[in-house]
Amino acid sequence: MPARDTGRGRDEGEQGQALAGFGRYAGPATLILSSLAGGTKHGYALTKDIESFAGVRIAPGTLYEALARLESQGLIEAVESDDRRRPYRLTAGGAGALKAHLDAQRRVADVGLRRLAGNWGTA
Repeated sequence: MPARDTGRGRDEGEQGQALAGFGRYAGPATLILSSLAGGTKHGYALTKDIESFAGVRIAPGTLYEALARLESQGLIEAVESDDRRRPYRLTAGGAGALKAHLDAQRRVADVGLRRLAGNWGTA
């Protein structure tokens, strides 16, 4: 299901800063948003997907605290469900924040790899 705009539009500068306020939760937030970019998922499905693409297991407490923060910022939203599971989906604001964050991380990785290649002969 495509992401919906929640009406909490963010300009490009705000999108780039959206994950900056997460501090130690920026890593889990990035993993969760990346997982939800692939489609709607509930908690257990998120942990399994993240484990498969990142090789990281997020503890339940960390997962649900990050989900609450992401939802409160309008980056994700809960989807109605007929069972006890609570699925989430990425919002348009969440997609923009994730893209801005990943672009910034790519720039950092590119600099690091260039410097390693130039000074250490590895890339």
